[in-house]
Amino acid sequence: MRAAAIMPAAVPDQLTAGIDVGSATVKVALMRVGDGCGEVLVEGRSERIRRREPEVVAAGLFDDVLGAAGVERKQLDYVATTGEGELVAFRTGHFYGMTTHARGARYLEPGADACIDVGALHARAILMDARAKVLGYRMTSQCASGSGQFLENISRYLGVTMGEIGTLSLKADVPEPCSSICAVLAETDVINMVSRGISTANILKGIHLSMAGRYVKLLNSAGAKHVVLVTGGLAADVGLMAALREHAAESGASFTIRGHEHSALAGAIGAALWGAFRARKIARLGVSLEEASAGA
Repeated sequence: MRAAAIMPAAVPDQLTAGIDVGSATVKVALMRVGDGCGEVLVEGRSERIRRREPEVVAAGLFDDVLGAAGVERKQLDYVATTGEGELVAFRTGHFYGMTTHARGARYLEPGADACIDVGALHARAILMDARAKVLGYRMTSQCASGSGQFLENISRYLGVTMGEIGTLSLKADVPEPCSSICAVLAETDVINMVSRGISTANILKGIHLSMAGRYVKLLNSAGAKHVVLVTGGLAADVGLMAALREHAAESGASFTIRGHEHSALAGAIGAALWGAFRARKIARLGVSLEEASAGA
């Protein structure tokens, strides 16, 4: 007589939160994960830090997200942080940034085998497999003219908001080349362009093309081949996204550039999903989070 197969104990759906604390912005994502529902983004928001304490911004945004979803803290199975999220005192666990961006990118774009996270201080190209395991990466230096902070400095000098940059860039007719090596040199270039009467649209498109050139080189260096999802705050810059696609096509890159409406939340989404994975493993062991942490 054949013995009956032993089925694993059923694990209820997991409700987890991911908090991504960046240099300029905090992102929070609330995810529901389970065998019946799959992986669902319940609520996600971001907020700029603006000279405040990052942990204070994170706590306030976290409560706002829970409030919008009608969820109480005690209902959460795991609170996962990433980036500088170790500052968050109420976290359950912390995950490395490249790991969370890879996981978030695969959730947002299941066909992606690479992502490029464009943040306030640097950009990093990340390769991953179908399970979101990081296979390799390349990162820019902080002094390069390819960061969110650099673009914000330029927008302030030109007298436009960050939200206006993308649409203005798309109106360019003769983009003006800009230094792609050093942020200081690039800012000097912009000052000279303004003095020569170059339009704001052509200045911004030139900057976007310069940044796009750096990112495409970074992705080629990392070994990106097929589908690349842009993550991080600058993924919302339509001018930069257009310049990236344009540069990738003109340079004969082997990959396709894609974006998503929730690209800025990729790190927070990935943290929440890894938190759910860890919570489900703990639940299958039949122990509490406290017992699992004590035994780690």
